[in-house]
Amino acid sequence: MTKKARMLEPSSRAPRREFTEEFRREAVQMMLDGHTAASVAERLGLSGTNLLYRWKREHLERSGPVATSLEARLRDLEVQLHRVERERDILKKALAIFGRHE
Repeated sequence: MTKKARMLEPSSRAPRREFTEEFRREAVQMMLDGHTAASVAERLGLSGTNLLYRWKREHLERSGPVATSLEARLRDLEVQLHRVERERDILKKALAIFGRHE
């Protein structure tokens, strides 16, 4: 039997799972609350993260431009936070170095 023939066999595939809108909403909310897609997928027993990212995109599209702009603002703030944390760490190291020269 060829690989293509095996792929077409209906018995070789697991039945497709269907998820309620509430389940999808809660999964997306977990991601919006700061959990990683991988951790949400693991907690909910999903096989991968692609489905979560699609649900999130669909949710944001339905929510309109306000949600999309909030998502963009959140990304900008996260980038800024990481930059400020790096600057803080550099200043701490500099303080430790200059503090030794007494």
